[in-house]
Amino acid sequence: MTSYSPNKLFSFCFFILCFALSAYAQDSTFQNTLSYIKEHKPSQYATLDSILKPFESDSLKMKQLLKNSKTSNYYAASCYALNALGIINRNISNYNTSIKYHENAQKYADSAKNVELKIISLNMIGVAYRRMDVIKPALDYHTEALKIAYSATNPSSTIRRSIAVSQNSIGNIYMALKQYDLAITQFDKSLKLEEQDNNKLGLAINYHNIGYAEEAKGNLSAALTNYQKSLDYNNAIDSEIGRVICYNSIGGIYLKQENFEEAEPIIREALEKALNLDDQFYITSSYLNLGTLEFQLNQFSIAEKNLKKALNIASSYNLKSSVADASKLLSKINEKNKKYDVALDYYQKAVEIENTILTEQNLQYVNDIVIEYENENKNNQIKALALENEAVRLRLERNKNILLFTSLLIAILGTILFIMNRTKALRRDKHILTLEQDMLRSQMNPHFIFNSLNSIKLYIINNEKENAVYYLNKFSKLIRKILMASKEKETSLEDELETMKLYMNIENIRFSNEIDFKINVDPSINTEITKIPSLVLQPFLENSLWHGLSSKTDNKKIELNVFKKSSKFIVVEIVDNGIGRIASQKIKEQKKLKRNSVGIDITKARLANFSESFEDSYSLKIEDLYTDNSPSGTKISLLIPTNKLKSKV
Repeated sequence: MTSYSPNKLFSFCFFILCFALSAYAQDSTFQNTLSYIKEHKPSQYATLDSILKPFESDSLKMKQLLKNSKTSNYYAASCYALNALGIINRNISNYNTSIKYHENAQKYADSAKNVELKIISLNMIGVAYRRMDVIKPALDYHTEALKIAYSATNPSSTIRRSIAVSQNSIGNIYMALKQYDLAITQFDKSLKLEEQDNNKLGLAINYHNIGYAEEAKGNLSAALTNYQKSLDYNNAIDSEIGRVICYNSIGGIYLKQENFEEAEPIIREALEKALNLDDQFYITSSYLNLGTLEFQLNQFSIAEKNLKKALNIASSYNLKSSVADASKLLSKINEKNKKYDVALDYYQKAVEIENTILTEQNLQYVNDIVIEYENENKNNQIKALALENEAVRLRLERNKNILLFTSLLIAILGTILFIMNRTKALRRDKHILTLEQDMLRSQMNPHFIFNSLNSIKLYIINNEKENAVYYLNKFSKLIRKILMASKEKETSLEDELETMKLYMNIENIRFSNEIDFKINVDPSINTEITKIPSLVLQPFLENSLWHGLSSKTDNKKIELNVFKKSSKFIVVEIVDNGIGRIASQKIKEQKKLKRNSVGIDITKARLANFSESFEDSYSLKIEDLYTDNSPSGTKISLLIPTNKLKSKV
């Protein structure tokens, strides 16, 4: 008779007590959760999942949830419970039971009129069929889920996640059909959606699937990289089943690279974890990998034992691809053992299953599509015959009249809109032309021309031939530039600055060359490609001359500074040290003959028109300068836009 020490007995009793208390606490929490959802009845999947996720792997609790929600006609919770039970059964390879649960979940989603839950249910049915290598219904269910998801306006994160699941599953279907590039395209689409929502589980799944496709294409290093990424994400979310999948896949790569030393421990760890999880699908994969390793190490008897385990499980759960893979390897082992008849049986079995998968996936689906098309065609013919009656003829006639009147109305409206737009364009062109004419008149005003010629005439009378010729050349060059500029809406900054130099040189004659005029340009500005309205700076320089400096006795200065304030604008500053605007206004009021300057107003209108082609508008600021509270000049700051609007295709 076995005896127990008091300490051991106490430890055992304490463990049992702790376990009972833990179970009671968890059950109490679940009962509180049931009471909460019964009272509030949340309908969105994200809310339901956040509340029920701790219990979703417990089949007893999910069955209790299903029972309670059915009693209270709480369809959304019933759907959630059925899908959870379907996933539980899928994970232990009870695929037919899983499909029944998900199909019932779809019905409850329809009753709840919940699009999110319906899409999830359809996807789960597709996943179960795909695990069984039954491709046509898998593809149909995932396609239907995608269709509903894409039709949703402002899709929720749950729907976006469902789209990712659908695309991932369709990628797996392409994998089964050996269309690896098409599969990678689907996995990449799913991966981008998972990255947007930072869903680490989805990222783990897609990186693993991309690795699987790359492995099938023979790109082993790329496959290994993607498997490692998947494993990192599975470790981050502490997914044991994810680790099993990645260990099997990484072990498979090591086998193909004949790196048996690293392959063996990771394959054995995958098998151990799969057995603990009791997932028959991944137990089969692990036995297949282990058998392959032992086969390559020439350990044929042990390999045969493990491969037969894989074959038995795969046959029991209708895992066709695994049956084919195990049969192929068993054929090779029996061939090595010179059991050629047994080897042939296994090989024929493998080929038969592979052909069945491919023909079921391709020919059956094509035949179904043809049948569906023929049925639809017959239905259309019946409808066409039924529509051949007088009522339909009258309806068509009425529709014809409506179409005729609608077309006529659209044509009239189109003509009116065209005329309105054309009229608007003509008015705008006329306005621009008027501005250009006004600009030319302001630049070519008779006072300026007369005074300039008089100044040159004085040089001739005083026998200052060189000065006369020098200024006459500048005057003619200025007039030519003004006339040329009047034909263009805009000019380069370099050409504008050169014209302003000529203008100031001519005007300076009348001031006995007393004006110190300087132009400073930021070296970072490319004056040849920077465009501004032609002759836009002349009115501001004219104001500085005649309103700021003409009444001043000495030390007359004007600076023209060009620099960049941002990538969107260039800034042109005209700074004079004249008498200021207040003193200038007083002098102007005392004059008997008052001359209204319209140059600035015209310039503003031209700048506004120029800015229409740019992202930003111009701005103009005029400020008085003071030194010790006394007027010391005027500064004009003009911001001219440089970033043009993108042309519309």
